[in-house]
Amino acid sequence: MIRAEEVSQEVSSGQEILTILDRVDLEVAAGETLAIVGASGAGKSTLLGLLAGLDLPTRGRIWLDGQPLHDMTEDDRARARAGRVGFVFQSFQLLPALTALENVLLPLELAGINDADARARAALERVGLSARLTHRPRQLSGGEQQRVALARAFAPEPAVLFADEPTGNLDADNGRKVADLLFDMNAQSGTTLVLVTHDLGLAARCGRQLSMRDGQLHDAPPA
Repeated sequence: MIRAEEVSQEVSSGQEILTILDRVDLEVAAGETLAIVGASGAGKSTLLGLLAGLDLPTRGRIWLDGQPLHDMTEDDRARARAGRVGFVFQSFQLLPALTALENVLLPLELAGINDADARARAALERVGLSARLTHRPRQLSGGEQQRVALARAFAPEPAVLFADEPTGNLDADNGRKVADLLFDMNAQSGTTLVLVTHDLGLAARCGRQLSMRDGQLHDAPPA
């Protein structure tokens, strides 16, 4: 489902070139659940964005569901993601002017899905928010906002879900509830899951764990 070969990412900082990722190789099979752990600033989120086609690597090649993201324009990558890739972010990334229902509807409509309204309502019911359809993000708690984000991510029935610190902005209780929902919904959907986290307990719920250190992936998570 995902393949990365010799992927490097560099950024300029004044006169210095900083290496964020250094010749990363990775394969993720369809239906696999993978956690990438590591300290803040290790490059986890950078790698996630590249695997999802949100940015292009400085060097290297990435395929997503057989499509060569490294050879695509930004518009082509956006089309490749539509309806096939879901995202869950630490900061929720809900549009503040839209209701919960409208936030879930948006990616469905952009993907041209005919039964968008029914799917959006069903997804919000799955996360226990059928009574909050018309509430805007500011009217929802952090846990509720992340549940809307989960509904938005799973409603298009994506082939791949990328989750970047999905419980990082939540207290322990809401974090457990959101994690339970994430893994339950993922198991029901059979979606390929790539999860970035610094929480080893959350990572342990995935079938495979890798750690990011010094811009490279390693088999064993840090102690």
